[in-house]
Amino acid sequence: MIISQVFERFVKESPVSVMVRGLLETILCPQKLDKLFEKSAKTQYTRELLFFTVVEMVNTVACGIRPSIHAAYQAKTSQMNVSITSVYNKLNAMETDVSAELFRETGTSMEAIIRHLKGSLADWLPGYRLKILDGNAIGASEHRLKPLRDCNSAPFPGQSLVVLDPSLMLAIDVFPCDQSQ
Repeated sequence: MIISQVFERFVKESPVSVMVRGLLETILCPQKLDKLFEKSAKTQYTRELLFFTVVEMVNTVACGIRPSIHAAYQAKTSQMNVSITSVYNKLNAMETDVSAELFRETGTSMEAIIRHLKGSLADWLPGYRLKILDGNAIGASEHRLKPLRDCNSAPFPGQSLVVLDPSLMLAIDVFPCDQSQ
């Protein structure tokens, strides 16, 4: 089969990229993400637009594959059974608890991988698990990311605290603040 030949070539030429893709597909598995949403969401619900689909579109924008959510939507339009308005409504109403849980769960999975591969760095203070807390408090819309400044549907900057584990070089927790409350 031609697919197995192509796959074998990637395994031989770039095994790390194949492993990373496999790990990311496991961590960001559609069923896991949709289950996480169902467990974490208090007011939002799923009808036809799955949480995984929204995460997938946001990832394509965050990774620079698509310039906007609208472009990500258009690229998937044949697979979508909802309008672009529904996508924006889902994004605009995303609960901070859902975002935080997504962050924590993927961080926990990545931590397990780093530890299994013995990829952690030496502790800064032997015998203690050091964590660094950092945050932001950007209030004005002119501080949006430059590509989003002229987009009316772009999210406003917010406030959050992020916990970094320096021995893993991994952000392991986040505390987003909903500014509408």
